[in-house]
Amino acid sequence: MKADIHPAYHKAKVTCACGAKFELGSTLESYHVDTCSKCHPFYTGKQKLLDTAGRVDKFKERQKAFEMRQAEEKARTGKKTKKETVEEKMTRKAEEKEVLKETEKAAKQEAKKKVAKKQAEKVIVKKTEKEEKTEKKPAKKVEKKAEEKEE
Repeated sequence: MKADIHPAYHKAKVTCACGAKFELGSTLESYHVDTCSKCHPFYTGKQKLLDTAGRVDKFKERQKAFEMRQAEEKARTGKKTKKETVEEKMTRKAEEKEVLKETEKAAKQEAKKKVAKKQAEKVIVKKTEKEEKTEKKPAKKVEKKAEEKEE
């Protein structure tokens, strides 16, 4: 190592905002910190909330209101809410799929009936048009023949 190029190494005194003091090695002689291992929630397991805008209080109020509404609804209906098992959920979903398929089938059949009805109406209209044309043609021929005879 070269001499006089490295900083001096001291036993630094660390003071926390909670009042804890301990020493560690550092190039500075003292530190002042906000949290240490004795007051940090990760190490202590205690929850310490810093809430400047009142968000936590608002959330807690909403949570209480929601729980009260649930309790009122339970009391009103008189039923206990039962958690659905996996098998019940699977059978319910299968039944829903079957109902959906049936409704789709019915809708397709209805659409086919409508199309068939429209086609039948077109056929009827075409037949009536053809009949009208055939009725007009002989009449014209008869008139022409009558005209020819007169001349």
